[in-house]
Amino acid sequence: MLNKLCLFVFIVFGLSQQVDAQIIKEFTVEKKHGFNLVQLDFSSYKGVSDIGKRYITSPIHIHGHLSKVNILPDFQYSIDNNVLKVVLNHQNVENENLGKSLSSKIFSNKQANFDHTWDVGLCEKFTYDLNFNFEIGKANLDLSELNVKKCKIKTVTADVDLNYKGHEHNPSEMDTMMVKVNMGTVNAVNIGHANASQVIFDVNYGKVNLNFPDPVSIKKSCRIATTVGAGAVYVVLPPTQYSYRVKIKSTAMCRTSLPGHLVEKGNKTYVSKGYRENAENLLTFEFDVSVGSLVLK
Repeated sequence: MLNKLCLFVFIVFGLSQQVDAQIIKEFTVEKKHGFNLVQLDFSSYKGVSDIGKRYITSPIHIHGHLSKVNILPDFQYSIDNNVLKVVLNHQNVENENLGKSLSSKIFSNKQANFDHTWDVGLCEKFTYDLNFNFEIGKANLDLSELNVKKCKIKTVTADVDLNYKGHEHNPSEMDTMMVKVNMGTVNAVNIGHANASQVIFDVNYGKVNLNFPDPVSIKKSCRIATTVGAGAVYVVLPPTQYSYRVKIKSTAMCRTSLPGHLVEKGNKTYVSKGYRENAENLLTFEFDVSVGSLVLK
């Protein structure tokens, strides 16, 4: 009887270990020559992703922990017209329904609940065109000291943390930084370090938190447009001695709070005390909130 009980416990333990088992996948592009731009298309249906500079010599190194071994990503790359095209696509073959996906997003705060984790390593020696598609989960991006020409981020119900933690700005001039979220929260810190001509935040339902502690590294004018259908926008503006203007488009269903140091120019347009119309590093903030709140500090 004791032997049968031990066998039963062993089987149950083995099954539980199998359910919780993870598979580790490594994807690396070894090629280092024959191209002048790296175009990365990264797509994950669920998970927590960390993207940033790593101490590697290859243009791309991706490390993944997958909780379900039967759902494996597709990885491929090729060189065409001096562009290294890299694609990683992790699709959900189990057809998880939308209700379950939303509940995973709403009721889960733990990283483990998103099943998969990704570490996407980039190298400062290469120039990138980045395109990310996250369905459910969380994405943490630090593009400090990386050469990025374009960056587009799209999510279904994934939160996005975009934080330039390094002191150096993007060595390359970026055309567009765009973050488009259906439902979730966008946190962006030191986004001026992206060295972009325009930065676009588009959120249907959720929150946008922007922080501009010191724009001293901004070398050119930048348009920062934030659109929220329903939700909240909280912005820490640059110090008032810097040159920037604020344009607001809102409805009666949006509560707006502005700092006293802004100077009103009419038509819901405000400027800083250091505003100069022809400043080379002029920041233009555009806010469009339909329902919710807009708070500027």
